[in-house]
Amino acid sequence: MRELVCIVCPRGCHMKVDEDLNVTGNFCPRGAAYAKTELTHPTRVVTSTVRLTGGRYPRCPVKTAGPVPKERVADVMAEIARAEIAAPVRVGDTVLEDVCGTGVAVVATRELL
Repeated sequence: MRELVCIVCPRGCHMKVDEDLNVTGNFCPRGAAYAKTELTHPTRVVTSTVRLTGGRYPRCPVKTAGPVPKERVADVMAEIARAEIAAPVRVGDTVLEDVCGTGVAVVATRELL
């Protein structure tokens, strides 16, 4: 039996998941889906910054456009650390396509001129 706290919404349901992936303690179906995914193939959205040239600030905030496998987070962070973009940058601009072969892009989360 595993115990998890749901992070899908602010409610923070305390859930229990048995060895057959039966979930209890969730308020909504999204919590059950989260619990099953977390135990079978956990994923994370990664947020960070990349170097920015030609702008007012030296770094631009970015995030993955979707979740990446948890075991690939360190690889994704290393690739983001090597990235550099030039101003101007708009929210949603693709910084890295298909980061680490995950099929997920890294996008800018702030407009920087």
